Amino acid sequence: MKKFILAYFKIVALVFFALSQFSCNDDDDNLYAGTPEIDMVSASVDENGQAVNPLVSTHMGYANNTYIIKGRGFASLKHVYFNEHESYFNPNLVTDNTIIVTVDINTPYVNGNNKLKLVTNAGSAEYDFVIAPPAPIFRGFQPVNAADGDTITIKGNYFVDPAVKVGDMDAQIISYTLTEIKVKLPAGSQNKKVTVSTLSGNNTWNTAVGTAIYDDAFYSPWDMESWNNHEYITDPDNAFQGNVFIKKQMDGWGNLQSNWNSDSNAVTKYTGIKFAVRSDGPGKLIFVFNSQFWGDASKAFTTSDDWVEVKYKWSELGNPTAVQFLGFQEFSGAQTTYYFDNFTYTTD
Repeated sequence: MKKFILAYFKIVALVFFALSQFSCNDDDDNLYAGTPEIDMVSASVDENGQAVNPLVSTHMGYANNTYIIKGRGFASLKHVYFNEHESYFNPNLVTDNTIIVTVDINTPYVNGNNKLKLVTNAGSAEYDFVIAPPAPIFRGFQPVNAADGDTITIKGNYFVDPAVKVGDMDAQIISYTLTEIKVKLPAGSQNKKVTVSTLSGNNTWNTAVGTAIYDDAFYSPWDMESWNNHEYITDPDNAFQGNVFIKKQMDGWGNLQSNWNSDSNAVTKYTGIKFAVRSDGPGKLIFVFNSQFWGDASKAFTTSDDWVEVKYKWSELGNPTAVQFLGFQEFSGAQTTYYFDNFTYTTD
């Protein structure tokens, strides 16, 4: 299930729809006099953001999402708690048998009691309800060119009780925290992608094991010659993946060039090549492959402050017989600072 963060006006519309569809016409003479009882909890919207009708019982939800609680004895509601953390409720959205409440955004999702608790003037009621973490965020793994049986470190966030697969094979988890997982690669990992799964979903990193050209450093035989006057920046928080990325301030129509080599195996073993790039403000570059496409406006692509992954199939690069040269030509005509990371081959 996805996490939905709804705009205020949409929440209001859904809430009033839910009340009109699911609330009973309570009157003071027919209010339930006993301690509150919870029959079910349902999400207010489905994965497409549409109101749930009929309601669907669930025992799992997400912070900052809206839920409908059904039961009886709610008219004198005083408090709503998820994982012992209080969520504000609007009294106008409470009847004796229906509560519509948004789980507070700061509700904890680990080390909680996994309970929904209601407190009224007549007593309290509890209901098994897990606040799930957001779906895992995957920010890369290292080393990319690890051998089968080696340990890789996966970085990201929301790694709550994770499982890891390489392709369709389970990987042995050695240790994990909320933001890092260490796993041992199973046999047959080469050219396979890594997937992290939790109870909230899964995420697959788009770089396969064993496909790196640059992963915090260039793998032989590739390098960027020092005369390029580029820099290697160590800044894990701002890297596309890993810890180190390349920085080059280019004059208008300037360039960044690799050394010359020849790797004929790459064009038969892989399907193409990719890299991540961003710039300080708007930019434009040409990927100069095997010293082709200099000045070719049809090959130019734009860049911005955000990292973007650029991919090419071999057919888009003239069906080469070998990889010989990697480079970039500045094509905006203005001095611009560019950043490069995660040069890898593709497998799909």
